[in-house]
Amino acid sequence: MLSRMALDGTRAAIDRVDDAMIILLGGRQRLAGLAGRLKRHAGMAQTDPLREQQVHQRACRLARRSGIPPASAERLMRLLIAEAHRWQARPSTFTSEPFPPMATTGTSSSRGDSSTSSLLRWLPPPRRLRPWLSRVPRSMRERLLLRLLAPALATPQVRRILDSINGRRLGIDVRDLDLRWVLVMEADGLRLADGVAEATVSGSATDLLLLASRLEDADTLFFQRRLMLTGDTELGLTVRNLLDRLPWESFPLGSRILLQRGARVARDARHAYRVHHGEVA
Repeated sequence: MLSRMALDGTRAAIDRVDDAMIILLGGRQRLAGLAGRLKRHAGMAQTDPLREQQVHQRACRLARRSGIPPASAERLMRLLIAEAHRWQARPSTFTSEPFPPMATTGTSSSRGDSSTSSLLRWLPPPRRLRPWLSRVPRSMRERLLLRLLAPALATPQVRRILDSINGRRLGIDVRDLDLRWVLVMEADGLRLADGVAEATVSGSATDLLLLASRLEDADTLFFQRRLMLTGDTELGLTVRNLLDRLPWESFPLGSRILLQRGARVARDARHAYRVHHGEVA
């Protein structure tokens, strides 16, 4: 009995390591796509044998220090480099812009316009709004959330993509606003549910806005631990992959404009506030 429990615990730990590896792989692929765009913009060859050799050598040195056969590390790096080549060769990874959207997020507008920055720094962080939001009736907050989300998820194309998670309980936890919801996608649309979510995405209001507006990449936000995934990790990763496939252009234009503008203001205000208070260099 104890051996079975120990085995189950070990397997659960292996699952967590596997989940982390998949998330790290996603982050590496995004960075590989960025490297491909930068090389293309600079007129460089897409493959760099010297760089690949250095990657293999680093992996083998680390493998020896970690007690792992260097041959195993060598096979793993060959696979990762091959995947990076395929990722960089995808037409969708190349745009007319030398940098991807996530490279322009963060501070460009707040640094570029000092007058805007000086105004934005006076916007209070979302956490300051928590006492006021607590006075809003819960039913009103829930109706507002559904009104914002339901139209974006109502198109047939989006519903087909999300069909595989019908009936699953997904949580959203806005930490700095102390707001929590459990959402369920059903045949007749999105609804709020009581009880505990099977998987929960938690983060600040600003980072969740950046994720929803696609101004920042999900892999980046999770890798930097600005967003956290708890509960059923497999379900959470499935949702994360499904969200990546959602056709952004099919969402109502007004919602897209409002969401992206709101996310930009929140992002720039956060940076301006941190600079003003000496929280960033």
